[in-house]
Formats: sequence, structure tokens, C-alpha cells
Amino acid sequence: MKKKSIRKIVLAYSGGLDTSIIIPWLKENYDNPEIIAVSGDVGQGDELEGLEEKAIKTGAAKLIVADLVDEMVDGIIIPALKMGAKYEKYLLGTAFARPVIGKKLAEIALAEGADAICHGATGKGNDQVRFELAIKRFAPDMPIIAPWREWDIKSRDEEIDYAEAHHVPLRISRETNYSKDKNLWHLSHEGLDLEDPA
Repeated sequence: MKKKSIRKIVLAYSGGLDTSIIIPWLKENYDNPEIIAVSGDVGQGDELEGLEEKAIKTGAAKLIVADLVDEMVDGIIIPALKMGAKYEKYLLGTAFARPVIGKKLAEIALAEGADAICHGATGKGNDQVRFELAIKRFAPDMPIIAPWREWDIKSRDEEIDYAEAHHVPLRISRETNYSKDKNLWHLSHEGLDLEDPA
């Protein structure tokens, strides 16, 4: 599908650094499509506050907040606990939420008549697989846009540069530049010194 034929995009939107700059980036690089931001409420609490205003201010047409807490607990967390599911010694957390969110993205994209779904998962991690397999299960013909596989941005510092140049409000600074992922079950962090193998 050619970029100019993509007129409406459903974006997995957390309001964090990645998804905040994705909105203006999509507008610039996909010929100004309509962006429907979708936040899956998986129990992240106050992180949802102010998201609608921020999404619209940065160029989204609207924000849909989907209540996914019960679905995640009943369909993912409880069965995973019963099975003792973990990766090596790592208790799963972020992985729990992605398929539930991906399913909802697909449902909303189909209902809204979207031309594509976009997510902010980096090209280096498993999140892209979790999102995309769920999307493909529920909307198999829907194109998926993954900006981390397309853009020239290489680091969180460069993302902050882009945000500043495009007047995107951020909840972080260069000194507090951690990526957090929070849900009802789990909170993970990455960035800054956590990214340094030494």
C-alpha cells in the first residue's frame, strides 16, 4: 500500500516519548492522514490522565481509551498464573498486555474504516511481534506501520530533539529519560544507565 493511499491510521498511543512523536511524524511522512489514537487501559492508572488533550494537541483527531482490565485479568493474567508462565526466571508483565491491546487496535481499526494500524514498539524487541501477531490474527489484511523500522531516529535523545522541534509536550527530560511500561500486573523501566551494558 502506498503512503498516499493511507488516509486514516489507528495508533497504539500511550502518551510516552515514542507514541507522542509518532503523531506528527505520521502527519509529515504519510501525507497528513487522520490519526485515531487508542490507549488500552490495562491498569496503568494516572498515566491515562491528560492523554486526550495531549493526543489532540499533537495532531490526533481523537483518543479512544479502551477498558481492557477485565479482559487482561481473566484472559491473560489468571491463566498465566495457573500455568506458572515465565520466561527463564523473569515473570512476564509487559508481554501480558500487548496481545490484548493488539486485538483492540484491530477491532477499532476495522470499525473506524482505518487504512493501517501503527505502533511504537522498537525494531529490536519482542513487543513488535506481540502487537503484530495479535493485529494479524484479528485484522489479517490490515497494513501495519512501525516507525522504528522506517524513520532515521536512532535514540531517545534524538526523539527528544524531534519532540522539541515539533513542540510536542513531554513528561520526561533528558535527565529523566526512562521508558516505563506499566499495567495492572507490572512496571518495567529501560533507558539511560539501564541501556549501558557496562
